Amino acid sequence: MEVSKYEQALRQYNCDLNDEAVARQVSTMLQEHLEENNTKEVKKFLFNSVELTTLKTTDSEDSVLRFVENVNRFDREYPEMGNVATVCVYPNFAKICYECLENDDVEIACVSGSFPSSQTFLEVKIAETALAIKDGATEIDIVMPVGKFLAEDYEGVSDDIAELKAICGDKSMKVILETGCLKTASNIKKASILAMYAGADYIKTSTGKLEPAATPEAAFVMCQAIKEYYEKTGIQIGFKPAGGMKTVKDALTYYTIVKEVLGEKWLTNKWLRLGTSSLANKLLSDIFDKEIKFF
Repeated sequence: MEVSKYEQALRQYNCDLNDEAVARQVSTMLQEHLEENNTKEVKKFLFNSVELTTLKTTDSEDSVLRFVENVNRFDREYPEMGNVATVCVYPNFAKICYECLENDDVEIACVSGSFPSSQTFLEVKIAETALAIKDGATEIDIVMPVGKFLAEDYEGVSDDIAELKAICGDKSMKVILETGCLKTASNIKKASILAMYAGADYIKTSTGKLEPAATPEAAFVMCQAIKEYYEKTGIQIGFKPAGGMKTVKDALTYYTIVKEVLGEKWLTNKWLRLGTSSLANKLLSDIFDKEIKFF
């Protein structure tokens, strides 16, 4: 049988990983390095890496407008802080964000491609993505077709991703692996590699709609894959943990993993993003040593 280019790509990497060994490596890394990153400078960086997210069933034009106006207001009230990296909304709200967002440095990300399940016709995913970009989205987050991956239809997975990247063009596309559904470190490594070879500009852990969402172990494997891919191709891919980040310590955990595995080159808010709706206030509270409920 003819082997697809994506299966050939997989063969270049060691995907035979041991889950217990990964867990030990992560535990040791965090024990040795987490506390050294517990500084206000790092927390400010993490705030500036937040993708401020509203992905509720109850979202409306009015609620999204208030959400964006809050981001605008932050610039006026905390000019020394910089702002979040991105606002992340459903595609039908891209136009509101585009028309109302005042800070040109804050990206407009839209979840697309039948988020969060990725279960619809490819033509529908393409149309939704194209409409989001037309309305002003500057970044697109899609979900890898997990069912195809678990059925080992790696070519189908990769073709889906490549088709949507073609629609995105020069707009960054993040591919969500939904690592909680993949179960094993080996599967997470394979999915990471396939997504990158198919055109992902970032790989992202989770939608936040299923449990478990992001985990340190999944992040570690994904960052290892990014590093190996960069060493083979020279192409830098971003990383976005999302889902389940509830505490500042959680954010510091992912920062530590990125710093130790990928290094300083990834420690900018172009290459590291945090998908969260609740962490911004907690980071601000730690930075200013008082409770802040801004967002």
